[in-house]
Amino acid sequence: MEFAHRPVLLQECINGLAIREDGIYVDGTLGRGGHSEEIVKRLTTGRLIAIDQDEQAIREAGERLAPYGDRITLVKGNFRDLAELLDAQGIQGADGMLFDLGVSSPQLDDAARGFSYMNDAPLDMRMDKAAPLTAADVVNTWPEAELKRILWDYGEERFAGRIAGQIVKTRAEKPIKTTLELVDIIKRAMPATALREKQHPAKRSFQAIRIAVNDELGAVEALMDAVPERLNHGGRLCIISFHSLEDRIVKTGIASRENGCTCPREAPVCTCGFVKTLKSVTRKPIIAGEEELSQNPRARSAKLRIAERI
Repeated sequence: MEFAHRPVLLQECINGLAIREDGIYVDGTLGRGGHSEEIVKRLTTGRLIAIDQDEQAIREAGERLAPYGDRITLVKGNFRDLAELLDAQGIQGADGMLFDLGVSSPQLDDAARGFSYMNDAPLDMRMDKAAPLTAADVVNTWPEAELKRILWDYGEERFAGRIAGQIVKTRAEKPIKTTLELVDIIKRAMPATALREKQHPAKRSFQAIRIAVNDELGAVEALMDAVPERLNHGGRLCIISFHSLEDRIVKTGIASRENGCTCPREAPVCTCGFVKTLKSVTRKPIIAGEEELSQNPRARSAKLRIAERI
């Protein structure tokens, strides 16, 4: 089987994790196994826990990672439940954790999943096919004000109000069922000048709806709450984000555990009770170089932040 998906910032993540051959590692977003394979091949007596909420991803990555079966455990779950998932594996702490917050290329390219605005498919957009909420539910049942909010907050769509209004007007006549129906609604709501822009007119709206369907920002917030307590001292955290909202949560989460002291600068000792648990390994996020971008344009918006448990 050929695995076309290219893991983003692969070497940068491997370097950032500073892998020990006997360590315990977590890949919280297994995808098609590209990052996991590079981690597990560096282990001898160590162990990798690879987590994904997508059953298809686990199945396909399992084929790829079969040669490393004694060193890797595949787990179906959402990284927002990190503590519970690790407890179920009998793991108290890990020496490194990696999370790639993007939608994988196979998910985007599989038209049936409903993530793409380029192909017609049922409005789904669920990372976990067993989850109850679909994009069709959001588009057809959420109030206009809530649609406007997510389009503005999650998609940074400047025509959020016009698009939300057009969605509500259209669904009053008949349910909106497919991705290209939604694309047509979005285009009808936007002015002609916006339709001539380089970026596809539906890109921001589809991003917003996907984030809402999967509660992606809530999951990242839960992750940042859980990670410091489940990393061993000296353990590394690598997180790749693809849009500013996720990156802001990651950046703030690291900073609050690195520089959270509220005492006055002139105070001789800390009295607020702050305990530093993380330190940034890189002050600025790492981005893809020109060579990677030439092979994988989807890496253009990726930002990697690395921190260490202290």
